Parts: sequence; structure tokens; C-alpha cells
Amino acid sequence: MPASQNSEQRKSVVQLLRSHGISPTVQRIKIASTVLERPQHLSADQVLAMTNTHGRPVSKATVYNTLGLFARKGIIRELFVDQNRAFYDSSTHPHHHFYNLDTQEITDIADGAIHIDLTAQPPSGCEISNMEVVIQIRNKTDS
Repeated sequence: MPASQNSEQRKSVVQLLRSHGISPTVQRIKIASTVLERPQHLSADQVLAMTNTHGRPVSKATVYNTLGLFARKGIIRELFVDQNRAFYDSSTHPHHHFYNLDTQEITDIADGAIHIDLTAQPPSGCEISNMEVVIQIRNKTDS
């Protein structure tokens, strides 16, 4: 990537972090640049490996803490595909997901593609703020 393009990307990431109330440290900029490079679903370990392919390494704890911060601030979405596994989605627009149990890959489902007739009402004084569906799938086996 040309230096001018890299510089523009860095400025854009710094501006995004600041707009979400996040102090743009060197590590946070590096992690954000990795995660937001393109639409993707990454585990924390994948982010760690990708972030540390060049330059100064970032610690595992910093990656995990930063991803949590980014999710809380709305820069990325945290997806829990099962009780032991989370992924981070760089696309924050409303949408749902398929999670392949065999390949551990996540595929987007458009927001309007799933229709749920919710007849249950939330408790008094509450309203639904979000709904996220993760449909677990597995590869077909030849029978």
C-alpha cells in the first residue's frame, strides 16, 4: 500500500476512534486497522495473529480488551456463536448470521431475510432494542 494511502487510512481510523469516544493509542489504531480493513468475521485469536504480522507486537490481553471496548462503543459487533466462542463482525448494520459448526465460518444473512412473529411482550417499562439471530449449520454428509 502506498505511504499516502496508508497515512489516509490511519487518519480515518483515528477519526473513527475519536468519534466513538476512544483514545487512539498505537495499539488500538493497529487493531482497528486490522478488523476494519474489510467486511469480515474474526475471532480474537485471528485478530491477534493478523495484527502481529508486522511491526511491534500487540499482547493478547490488549487485543481482547480492545475488541471488547470496540464492541461496547459500537465500532464492531460481538457475536456469540456458542457458549465458548465469540467472533467480531466489522459490519455493524442490522443483519443475522449462519455459523457453520464444521468449518467455523460465519456468513451474513440480510436483515430482512428472517421474519419472526414475536407475540411475547417485554416486561413492563422495557422495549426491544435489538435482535440478533445466529443459525448454526453443518455440512451435509453423503448418505
